[in-house]
Amino acid sequence: MSRLTDLIAQAKSKDPQLGQDLEREIKTLSSRLPFGLNFERHRPEVVELPLRPIRKGDKVRVLPERGSTKSGDARLWQVKTISGRGKAKVADLELVYSEKPETQSVSLDDLIVVAEFRDVIYPGLISTGKVERGGDKPYHTVINGENYHALKALTYTHRGKVDAIYIDPPYNTGAKDWKYNNDYVEADDNYRHSKWLAMMERRLELTKQLLNPKRSVLLVTIDTKELHRLGLLLDQVFPSQKSQMITTVINPKGASLGGDFARVDEQIFIVYFGEIAVKPEVRDMLDEKKNEETSTSVKWSSLIRGGAKGIRTDSPGAYYPVFINVDDSKIHSFGEPLPRGADRESTSPPSNTVAVWPPEHPSGVEGRWGIGPAKAQELLDRGALRLGRINPAAAKFPISYLSSGIMEKVDSGEILTLGRKEDGTLIVRYPDNVKVTHPRTVWKMPGHNAGEYGSKLVSTMLPNRKFPFPKALYSVEDILRFFVADMPDAIILDFFAGSGTTAHAVMRLNKQDNGWRQCISVTNNEVSAIEQKGLREKGLRPGDPNWEKWGICDYITKPRINAAITGCSPDGKPIKGDYKFVDEFEMSEGFEENAEFFTLTYETPIAVNYNHSFGRIAPILWMRAGSRGQRIDALPDKGWAVVEAYGLLIELDRATAFIKALGKVEGLSLAYIVTDDDRRFQSIAKRLPSGVEPVRLYESYLSNFSFTNED
Repeated sequence: MSRLTDLIAQAKSKDPQLGQDLEREIKTLSSRLPFGLNFERHRPEVVELPLRPIRKGDKVRVLPERGSTKSGDARLWQVKTISGRGKAKVADLELVYSEKPETQSVSLDDLIVVAEFRDVIYPGLISTGKVERGGDKPYHTVINGENYHALKALTYTHRGKVDAIYIDPPYNTGAKDWKYNNDYVEADDNYRHSKWLAMMERRLELTKQLLNPKRSVLLVTIDTKELHRLGLLLDQVFPSQKSQMITTVINPKGASLGGDFARVDEQIFIVYFGEIAVKPEVRDMLDEKKNEETSTSVKWSSLIRGGAKGIRTDSPGAYYPVFINVDDSKIHSFGEPLPRGADRESTSPPSNTVAVWPPEHPSGVEGRWGIGPAKAQELLDRGALRLGRINPAAAKFPISYLSSGIMEKVDSGEILTLGRKEDGTLIVRYPDNVKVTHPRTVWKMPGHNAGEYGSKLVSTMLPNRKFPFPKALYSVEDILRFFVADMPDAIILDFFAGSGTTAHAVMRLNKQDNGWRQCISVTNNEVSAIEQKGLREKGLRPGDPNWEKWGICDYITKPRINAAITGCSPDGKPIKGDYKFVDEFEMSEGFEENAEFFTLTYETPIAVNYNHSFGRIAPILWMRAGSRGQRIDALPDKGWAVVEAYGLLIELDRATAFIKALGKVEGLSLAYIVTDDDRRFQSIAKRLPSGVEPVRLYESYLSNFSFTNED
């Protein structure tokens, strides 16, 4: 190696960056395993940043002309100077990584900023909307950005705090399912597998910094294209961790593969950290038929009669109004069945109530309730008919009841009555008459059908919007339950969030046990290959509003999470249909949850240090404090501010008032102190209330990101 060492030294003297790159690659080659997964790491990935303003010193690409469908110039240029004003601004460029110098001048409108993964980044976040129905619960967050850089940002906010990571990475089928350096990786690419492995390795390395070493889990779904390579990669990235693989049936009909066996399954790799363990389960994950005998939950049926006979003409006596007192969200009474031909307006609701009628049947005719008014009143009196979360503005009044068969079992004692809720409804469940067992490594559950509870469910929530191959909601819910069922405040991360299934599943888990779990979802705003071609022909480019609105995050992820919480589709209509399995209720009920949506930004250290980027750093400080309560979005005029989860001090002379205010807030965990003087920082830190962690700004933020990303 002495000769190579001499050559590297010579290279460094002429080109330091080239010398460092050669040294790193040689170290990689010399450390390769004699047996195991060896693959090319490739030149570091780059990501285009269409929304980022162009600055002097940036690396950029030259875009193709508007209206062109060509891929454009893939070479990297560096901005040396910027001249002109407004739309006439021009950048003088110099070619990067070239033996021969090459320059050109290009309009800023024809350039796009590019970040290499070896570049130092200073992330920020811009809020792009929120939905709030969860009171003081923490917020689920959705980050629109390149997931590698988002993971870097999370190393500041969630280092060692994440309890579970669930990811569904691209399966590398060669069908334009993912990009490397902004080019789709095709099936005939000789480096397809090594590019995929290099992409995954960089991200998995960052998960080491995020997962709680004492107790956490990494879950990765995959199919046969990269199954074995992923298994070896996980063994190499996490050599000391125990791992397992689950096989789950996601398509019982099977996907035809020509002359091969039709594939019905996919795999889930599980990597265990610390004391994490699989929770026992009463359900049999392999034989669903047994679950009817083992489930302790009791099904409440929707008052709306479904199926072919759920129309008014099949049972005129079941077409009547339910009078609801909106002020206290209670059922007041039931009206008489309305004769055919009579107008609804002829029915007068009691004072302070509204009349709720059976909704329209899916066939387009009038629907009906599942039982008559006398039976409904009887069940209401017994606590066997309940009203869900109402939303008068959206005409949402979910009503459910216990069927006659269920009530017979309640009366006989076969179903246990544990008491009543505040609204008077019964709390019932089957007795624990079965042993809980550890689930097996092969699953066949109806709820894991990706077509029925993935694609169709997304279409139900987002009519006329399509997303390729979303995960089945109940599949993600089930795998998470095994690890976070006893962690009601768990933090779950998905950095290949796609349609937002993981966040949706976390909300389902929270509803089942009143949990406060929060999900961080990271996805980019990539537009599909087919749509890109059409948009380019119209003269659009990434960054244009009419381009970005079709991206995954803006078109699918954010609307899906919003719809799940509100119970309404993007057009404002209540979502039709019910959730199934462990917890059955109408989708239109929504969830008592909060969520906020962000776009990742790229700041400069100077702007950060001088408080010029505070508005974009503020969400990161809020996330580090738990993503709950109010956020300090602007520098406080009085020199300090305190909210539910954290405080901010920017004028050290006002530390005494700041510290007193901190002591009055129960549950506050962080105090951000802005100063370059370490002595004064330490002095104030010693005076903070017990349990409050001092964080020095902006030193802690800048030092977290002030390193070159490894290749």
